[in-house]
Amino acid sequence: MAGSIRVRSRREGEFLELKVLIEHPMENGRNRDAAGNLIPAHFIEQLALTLNSQPLVTVNMAGSVAKNPFFSFRLKQAADGDVLRVAWRDNHGAGDSAEHRIELNR
Repeated sequence: MAGSIRVRSRREGEFLELKVLIEHPMENGRNRDAAGNLIPAHFIEQLALTLNSQPLVTVNMAGSVAKNPFFSFRLKQAADGDVLRVAWRDNHGAGDSAEHRIELNR
């Protein structure tokens, strides 16, 4: 699922606000298709953020998160030129990652 992550950042007062959108079906395994068959579970299990290769946050998730999940984070210690890396892995073993360079002077 390459290219499934979109990251945006902007200064909000003394914080840097990060917005992360991930394209993913996020099926919980309890929904049914048009024929009444169960749709197999397919969801992001782990989301990890690093800042300049240092772990920032790891989120462990389950099937109760909406399709194409959106996350928002506020950082106080980000500097111009820092590199944020966002990576996810799902219950099928698939994953993706993206890097975002912080530009505070936009």
